[in-house]
Amino acid sequence: MHDQTMEFSVVKDNKKEIKQTLTIIYDALKEKGYNPINQIVGYILSEDPTYITTYNKARSLVRHIDRDELLQELVRSYLDV
Repeated sequence: MHDQTMEFSVVKDNKKEIKQTLTIIYDALKEKGYNPINQIVGYILSEDPTYITTYNKARSLVRHIDRDELLQELVRSYLDV
């Protein structure tokens, strides 16, 4: 067993870029009649890009977001830290 806690670190701080991209994806999903939150969560959990519409190139955009960075920003935002 391990006695030490491993530390996870994402080097880049792409908060602004992630937010802009996620907003475009959210808007595209909403415009196509999907529940954007459910679809984005489905994508995050599964990494299956078919949860994201191809409308306005949203599916292509989501593939450019590093999932670890996205999750880190979501947690940081939720905790206001």
